[in-house]
Amino acid sequence: MRRLIRAGLTVGVLGLLGGCAALAPSPPPDQSNLCEIFREQPRWYDYARDSQERWGTPVATQMAFIQQESSFQSHVRPSRKRYLGFIPGPRPSSARGYAQALDPVWGEYRDEAGGTLARRSHMKHATDFIGWYNARSQRQAGISLHNSQHLYLAYHEGAGGYQRGSYRGKPAVQRAASQVASRADRYQAQLASCEAEFQCRRFYQFGPFCGA
Repeated sequence: MRRLIRAGLTVGVLGLLGGCAALAPSPPPDQSNLCEIFREQPRWYDYARDSQERWGTPVATQMAFIQQESSFQSHVRPSRKRYLGFIPGPRPSSARGYAQALDPVWGEYRDEAGGTLARRSHMKHATDFIGWYNARSQRQAGISLHNSQHLYLAYHEGAGGYQRGSYRGKPAVQRAASQVASRADRYQAQLASCEAEFQCRRFYQFGPFCGA
């Protein structure tokens, strides 16, 4: 009987976890247009706007980071190494979630700002993490919060690595940073044309309390 109860509990927990994963939003089909992304997921605008107000990184830059890191996939992780072509091995890093945050730095974020309930698979916490991390890069390396290319270099290499110029020997990282900068500029131009749609859309939002 006890074994049956344990088995039932295990199945229930696994089902609950699977249900949580299933409830995560699907990646937007059109990731080239920030207006369309927010039309599909308007709460994402709220989360990114809250992060911008708390930490200073522009909404468009946050979303450009997330597109680069995970293509808006909530539970994505680096692929495992394969031995002999089919035997699963370890993953190359502990990165996971929308922001592809690593275990150590995610632990720092939870201790300093996010709280113990913060999850890498939730857009609210992912945007807040990116804002927190970039604010730290600004303090430690003097990078402007409007310099999305160099913010991404520091995001990838860490503030210390960025200051040592470790990215200079990594063409792939430099290309990714350039892509993030181009996407952030494009997202910003798009957002300027549609942001009003996502402000003041609720009955309790009015007047100066929800303006740009």
